[in-house]
Amino acid sequence: MIKLLLLPGDGIGPEVMEESKRVLGWYSKNRQFAYESESDLIGGTAYEKTGRSDPDETIEKAKAADAVLFGAVGGPQWDNLPFEKKPERGLLRLRKDMGLFANLRPALCFDALKDASTLKPEIVAGLDILIVRELTGGVYFGEPKETTTLPDGQKRAVDTQVYTTSEIERIARVAFELARVRSKRVASAEKSNVMVTGVLWRQVVTKVHKEEFPDVELTHILADNAAMQLVRNPKQFDVMVTDNLFGDVLSDQAAQLTGSIGMLPSASLGAKIGGRQAALYEPIHGSAPDIAGKGLANPIAGLLSFAMCLRYSFGRIEDANLLEKAVEQVLAEGYRTGDIMQPGMNKVGTAGMTDAILNALDKLS
Repeated sequence: MIKLLLLPGDGIGPEVMEESKRVLGWYSKNRQFAYESESDLIGGTAYEKTGRSDPDETIEKAKAADAVLFGAVGGPQWDNLPFEKKPERGLLRLRKDMGLFANLRPALCFDALKDASTLKPEIVAGLDILIVRELTGGVYFGEPKETTTLPDGQKRAVDTQVYTTSEIERIARVAFELARVRSKRVASAEKSNVMVTGVLWRQVVTKVHKEEFPDVELTHILADNAAMQLVRNPKQFDVMVTDNLFGDVLSDQAAQLTGSIGMLPSASLGAKIGGRQAALYEPIHGSAPDIAGKGLANPIAGLLSFAMCLRYSFGRIEDANLLEKAVEQVLAEGYRTGDIMQPGMNKVGTAGMTDAILNALDKLS
């Protein structure tokens, strides 16, 4: 029996998680997807009830689960909390304690949404990029991380960018292995012109490529140039591998190319140990507090995150393809939530979009 932990979190997280639960129920009934699940607290809602955004009980349940489905964390009501208590610390601790070093963020432009992007349709039509982001190292976790008061009364804040050879090797291998089942092209993005961590990154990625993946094409690109190229000619990329900070920025930029950040899923994976792999799946849209509780959120990113869960955690490729095809069909039929609304289309809310996807699943299966 598959064991899932559901962490709805804050903002629109609970709303989109409810829609994922509906689709989970459909797969249980129609595709023999046998699972048991429980929900728990994380982020701001956890802080309100327990005084911590990262309760130990939640972390332990996550480590024991076969996969974690995540909603979102954060909101303005917690902006003034001490840094170590902020909702986002819950997600960061999950990543660290579960060993989720590889973040996979696809940027796929459905044909029906090519006109919804802020770029010209011919630039984004057929876009299919996979950004592989290192998730447990770099500046988000490096020490020292502190704010101190200088003798003259000024404040000085320090974040430390740190990478080791082994951290870079393992994320590079993930990117090259994924490229082998795509178009065998990897672009590695760093700042080797100004950062010593960038120099090491380029050296290690080059070595792994030469020794283990000579059949894959490797190109190096400076991260600022990568940002420009994503806007100028995004289809030149297939798999892009990069560090934690640059990956955070570049993957959000790539997401917007597709029409809306509310469309895109992600997977965070750990190392395979004894046939088991820790995994967390989450939409990348954030908590969107301005629309929370209004039934306006786009559930597609959450549902596609479940599709990634089917594919990467449970090897159910046909089931994953089925859900992705259902989403594609619904978009082609003109269903739109507010974030992707276009003239002449059928505007629906959170539940309405899921209704349409469930109907499409019925028809397709």
